[in-house]
Amino acid sequence: MTETEKFSIPIGPQHPALKEPEHFVFSVDGEMVTSASVRLGYAHRGIEKSTENRNWAQNLYLLERICGICSHTHALTYCLGVEKLAGVEIPPRANAIRTLVAEMERVHSHLLWLGVAAHEAGFDTLFMYSWRDRETIMDLLEQLTGNRVNYSANVLGGVKFDVDEELAGAILDGLDYLEKRTYHYLDVVTTDAAFLQRTRGVGVMSAERAERLGVVGPTARASSVARDVRIDAPYAGYDEYVPNLIGHTTGDLEARFEVRIKELFESYRLIREILATIPEGELTSRMPRRIKANEAFSRVEAPRGEVFYYLRSNGSDKPDRIKVRTPTLCNMASVLTLVIGQQLADIPMILVGVDPCFSCNDRMVAINRGGRSEEVWTWERLRQYGIDYYGGSH
Repeated sequence: MTETEKFSIPIGPQHPALKEPEHFVFSVDGEMVTSASVRLGYAHRGIEKSTENRNWAQNLYLLERICGICSHTHALTYCLGVEKLAGVEIPPRANAIRTLVAEMERVHSHLLWLGVAAHEAGFDTLFMYSWRDRETIMDLLEQLTGNRVNYSANVLGGVKFDVDEELAGAILDGLDYLEKRTYHYLDVVTTDAAFLQRTRGVGVMSAERAERLGVVGPTARASSVARDVRIDAPYAGYDEYVPNLIGHTTGDLEARFEVRIKELFESYRLIREILATIPEGELTSRMPRRIKANEAFSRVEAPRGEVFYYLRSNGSDKPDRIKVRTPTLCNMASVLTLVIGQQLADIPMILVGVDPCFSCNDRMVAINRGGRSEEVWTWERLRQYGIDYYGGSH
């Protein structure tokens, strides 16, 4: 096919298959994808810059809203970094509760992803059943924290909610129900003939390619990459409650489904272990209002993969810089690589296979002024640009 005959298909930023706005362009030869590109940035909200105008405690609630599904993950990663800067030790009971909520959030995220992925495959029955069962863990999270999405379980220095015997019993009952349902889902995604046509042998990624592309989380573990922050660099209570690494060797979409569903069983085991052995003690440690000048990083294994935070303090009650790297950014390169040579109809499944979250991903906006050199704008200059733009003739 010549350059003039190349046919490009744009998808997004507004498209029924995308739950968040991003712009993809796929070049095709008939039904075969020959190249792919993505334009990120449509969900940019300026969160990182906004943290510089808020104190350390206020930023906890701002950063938690980077992602609704991983809200506890972002709050926890931030807290770990600030507590490292402050040199504060967290009570063992608080660490156990942080780990409990993290695993409950993982269950929530994986069930939500299973439904979305099933919907992209045209398997709406699986979508509706998995989202019905997802309500079980969301109700339990609401009983624990008062919220179904942004849980706000963390405070700097610990947690704000405790677990009593009644709540522990309700969680255990919910796990018993979810475990039975998860066995059913594992059977469906590994035996249903129509579903396997969309997943088996599709989007195969070798361990070498996964390493080269920097893939993280269940997507990497499905390609024989044995990497999990909970095991490699334990945080919160994971030095006491150690997960078993769930991996696969085939590296295709079927493997990614199998890894995530088997991780649910591991989360159930960890939650039961935490509830059976949770230590007594305080929920918080005292935190200083001002954090001494220094820099630190923290990382957490989110349901999608590693979340990385860089924090820098200038000695005041506000951070000097906070930088967030989310797993979607790490995994997106694999999507653009794996779709090449695949059928056009496989694109939605390969994209959903990495469990993308675009609002987590977007960090900055570049303004193209016709070839001029790049500039770094201050917050005031960006604010004034917005006033001039929307106050003018635009």
